[in-house]
Amino acid sequence: MIRMENVTKRYGESAAPSVDNLTLEVPEGSTVALIGPSGCGKTTTMRMINRLIEPSEGRILVNGEDVTKADPVKLRRHIGYVIQNVGLFPHMTIAENIAAVPNLLGWDQPRTAKRTDELLGLVGLDPSEMLKRYPRQLSGGQRQRIGVARALAADPSVLLMDEPFGAIDPIARSRLQDEFKQILRRVRKTVVLVTHDLDEAIRLGDRIAIMRAGTIVQYDTPDAILSRPADEFVANFVGIDRAIKRLSLFSVADAMRQGAPSSPTASVTATTNLRDALSLMVAANNDELAVIDGSGAVTGHLTRDAIFSI
Repeated sequence: MIRMENVTKRYGESAAPSVDNLTLEVPEGSTVALIGPSGCGKTTTMRMINRLIEPSEGRILVNGEDVTKADPVKLRRHIGYVIQNVGLFPHMTIAENIAAVPNLLGWDQPRTAKRTDELLGLVGLDPSEMLKRYPRQLSGGQRQRIGVARALAADPSVLLMDEPFGAIDPIARSRLQDEFKQILRRVRKTVVLVTHDLDEAIRLGDRIAIMRAGTIVQYDTPDAILSRPADEFVANFVGIDRAIKRLSLFSVADAMRQGAPSSPTASVTATTNLRDALSLMVAANNDELAVIDGSGAVTGHLTRDAIFSI
């Protein structure tokens, strides 16, 4: 869906490149997280895809079309864009904010209204309560949901997200990340995500591109990056606790054993990730957890050894 070929960005002929001869492929329907230290070029890389920043050299193809030869205004209307502080128009109602791009594309009112209701439902908000409100009347989490809805309004195939959940408190951020994953299961999009948060990249990314000084040092699955860092820079960047972070990629169902636990203990569900299960195990001072279903019935057990065998 997206291919960047030998892309370079310089701010001035004699300046060092912000992005240096970068090549990147983003498969259709996948989420790729760009991450690295400040100033590594990740935001510049993402913004060149919809030409908010013009590349100095190279080609950028979106669905086979060279975006450097496209009308940038029309291009941006067909690529969804979500930023950290949402950027909703304060003088417009929520309905008007979501309808902004469909109106520019010439959609009729019934089609736009139907799409607005669909999207509010998709992001977990009630149209009857939200449509006539203004952004100032919403919480930070609600505004972020509206930002996602607005980006999806014209049903773009590509979605660019620049630190989308960075301004939200940790509890709300974790919930929104999970909700966004659920949304992507229902509406298949190709997503490029810029983040400073490794846990967010691991949680949302099908693949992660770790950048340094305008280049990609390693581009791989979260599991591969955490278990097989390409070099010392990547190993230091993902941290000494990368083995613990890696456990968040797996659920209890991947490691549970049949039968009830040998002794009374704390419990988890099969969908709990192994990182959280291990934390609960430590808190309970026990090497074993019961695995229960939605009704509370024991369906198996999880041991510390089983977790470490993953």
